[in-house]
Amino acid sequence: MLTAMAAAVMALSTVVPPAEATDSPPDDRITVTVVTVNGSGCPAGTAAVAPAADNTAFTVTYSDFLAQIGVGAAPTDFRKNCQLSLRVNYPQGFTYGIAQADYRGFAHLAAGAKGTEKANYYFSGSPSTGSTHPFSGPLSDYWQATDRTEVASIVFAPCGEQRILNVNTELRVSAGTSDISKTTSFMAMDSTDGSVKTTFHFAWKRCP
Repeated sequence: MLTAMAAAVMALSTVVPPAEATDSPPDDRITVTVVTVNGSGCPAGTAAVAPAADNTAFTVTYSDFLAQIGVGAAPTDFRKNCQLSLRVNYPQGFTYGIAQADYRGFAHLAAGAKGTEKANYYFSGSPSTGSTHPFSGPLSDYWQATDRTEVASIVFAPCGEQRILNVNTELRVSAGTSDISKTTSFMAMDSTDGSVKTTFHFAWKRCP
């Protein structure tokens, strides 16, 4: 199933373009380092982070992020979460915020079952940004969700300070009116070949 996800995601054409950055990205290559990783949705070694070559975004790829309920599921499998603390290294004279986040995955929800993707991201000591995206069965298809922040509302890291960027993501599946003794419902945000990525789009700003 998930090995076929690459072609399907490439065919998706409804992703909203990211908000236009305040300034052009820095020319020098940035790096993104994972400081800590916690959560049932990203056991050690199953989450990878990589910046785009043009410094406009970074991606998070998961390989074991799946919530499920029903036949074959453990009682605790209905909810999976991942908490990442990231250090973005970039040239002096710039600061950044997150203009948009795109989440993608696959869902199989029986009739009556419910699924939820929830995420937020924030700098340590600053307000968080994010939202909750609900899904309803019957559904057996690729899903996508986008959180977009208007330019005027983007939270930037303070100039001259190194702040940790925290990214928290959750998948949850509930039975609703479905019969979990006969069905299995799940939501996944993982990919065995790295083709399905959560993408965070930068907004850059020059510091005075």
